[in-house]
Amino acid sequence: QVQLVESGGGLVQAGGNMTLSCAGSGLIFNWYVMGWFRQAPGKERELVAAISSTGKSTTYADSVKGRFTISRDNAKNTVYLRVINLKPEDTAVYYCGASKYTSNWSKVEAYDYWGQGTQVTVSS
Repeated sequence: QVQLVESGGGLVQAGGNMTLSCAGSGLIFNWYVMGWFRQAPGKERELVAAISSTGKSTTYADSVKGRFTISRDNAKNTVYLRVINLKPEDTAVYYCGASKYTSNWSKVEAYDYWGQGTQVTVSS
């Protein structure tokens, strides 16, 4: 049974920093593209960042470039999202997803497995 478990969310003041983690089990982790998505109330789930199976390639939403960094440790079956200089508009539930076959990392439908999400709230 595949499981993705996010952790590291919480309440932080604007300008603060945070690291989210997503631990995978039940899958061959280094076969999968891993993505971080977020969903704010009343909005669609959107890609924040994604990383290739080897970790050599990454992509970011324009709104987070320079503030968010995605990385992975395949030996630990874990993907990370380091976020700095958080803004109130970053408030959302953050999800990690795993995709085995996709050429479009930003497409929600391309991801085979999802975690339960972790809430990030940024106060102004």
